[in-house]
Amino acid sequence: MDHFVYPVISLIRTGKNISFLMEQSHLRVKDLQEVFAFEHPQAIYKWLRGDSLPSIDNLVVLSQLFDVPIDRILVIDEMGKK
Repeated sequence: MDHFVYPVISLIRTGKNISFLMEQSHLRVKDLQEVFAFEHPQAIYKWLRGDSLPSIDNLVVLSQLFDVPIDRILVIDEMGKK
């Protein structure tokens, strides 16, 4: 097992996917800000830019809002090698 390939979450592609799912669900950043009770929308913009990922708790909420399983939100690449 010298060259084990493991899945890696693509932050940028996941952010683009969240944006796509928002459009499909007719949700805006402001809508998500209200759902999550965020004082400021910066965290959501970080998700969309691929700077960070939503927490597990927030992924569960997004899954419910978008009516998709969590694995349809995250974009996985099998690029990592060890």
